[in-house]
Amino acid sequence: MSTIPPSTIDASGDAARRADAGALARALLATRKDTLAMFEEVRRLLPTLEVAYDARLNPPLWELGHVGWFQEYWVSRNPERQAGARADPGAPRLPGVRRDADALYDSSRVPHRDRWSLRLPSVAESLDDLARQLDATLAALARAEGDDASLYFFRLVLFHEDMHHEAAIYMAQALGLPLDGALAGPAPAPREGARRQLAIAGGTRQFGMAGDGFAFDNELPAFAAVLEPFAIDATVVTWADFLPFVEAGGYEARQLWSDEGWRWRCDTATRGPRYLVRDGRTWQVERLGVLQPLDSRLPACHLSFHEAQAWCRWAERRLPTEFEWEAAAMAAPGDFVFGDVWEWTSSPFAPYAGFEPHPYRDYSAPWFDGRPVLRGASFATSPRMRHVRYRNFFTADRNDIFAGLRTCARG
Repeated sequence: MSTIPPSTIDASGDAARRADAGALARALLATRKDTLAMFEEVRRLLPTLEVAYDARLNPPLWELGHVGWFQEYWVSRNPERQAGARADPGAPRLPGVRRDADALYDSSRVPHRDRWSLRLPSVAESLDDLARQLDATLAALARAEGDDASLYFFRLVLFHEDMHHEAAIYMAQALGLPLDGALAGPAPAPREGARRQLAIAGGTRQFGMAGDGFAFDNELPAFAAVLEPFAIDATVVTWADFLPFVEAGGYEARQLWSDEGWRWRCDTATRGPRYLVRDGRTWQVERLGVLQPLDSRLPACHLSFHEAQAWCRWAERRLPTEFEWEAAAMAAPGDFVFGDVWEWTSSPFAPYAGFEPHPYRDYSAPWFDGRPVLRGASFATSPRMRHVRYRNFFTADRNDIFAGLRTCARG
């Protein structure tokens, strides 16, 4: 499997946010090809497409229909799409390819548990819907003006589908499905030697998105803030760094865990990192349903925020704030390597001062509840999604996602 050079990670993401109509059309076709290839692979491995209820998963057929519905809802059915981020989200929608689609696929209206009992269209009908929805999107894109407002929703639905492709990979991992490796993304590169530290000078820094192109609402508005000097890892923590904590009994050491983290560890009976198996002194990792020897040079992955915190206390380090992470990525782009795993930060997901929700109201605002921010990207993230300003966010207990950590010196 190939690896993505660090220098191309943010360049790809920045280009996607500024993509013109031609580039967007090609990207929409490419992400749909990925969506369909992933669905067909899951269907091959799971012919019934039936999965047991899990709060972290979606039924595969529902997931497929939702991707197409979202694209249609915000593009060809949206009478205000030319207004971009200023569009009225409540504007009555135009008819779509399926009359009852909103009642089936609107994630804001359909309770998660109910998705397992919906009478969904057949596979053939769903695939036909997706083809017609994409045709309508591309036709609308061909008529669109070239300004950022006119292209806003085309960029939004592109990134939304890319996000769901990554989600499909970690859901397949959770289900133990042995996916074709080409669908799982480029492998992280092994990291040799001790982690190098980057000294980042203090001073006034710029944060958030500014200027032309696409921005998610939680990245706005841009602002300046003063940071104190700090030292941060140039690369993420590897298994060679993390496993001594496990072997030293870190999962049994109450003093290393926060109160919330210790409750999670006890309630889930967690005794070590998810997907790792120890046989004597040998560690193995389950990757997409297959056990294989663990390369300790690889980034530590599938760690919850609680595990990241506990390791930091054991190692006498700390998680960076999301602003330290962003400042380091901007200040030392040639040395600050990201893109292997999502990286937990110590910052709660919260709006920037002056935040205004974009038309897709449920993207950010409902989740300003104190859950941690993750920065960076993972090996399964589309290069189009990789950007130093991007703010990811999951609850602290999630260890199914491709998440690890980078640390700062204390003090």
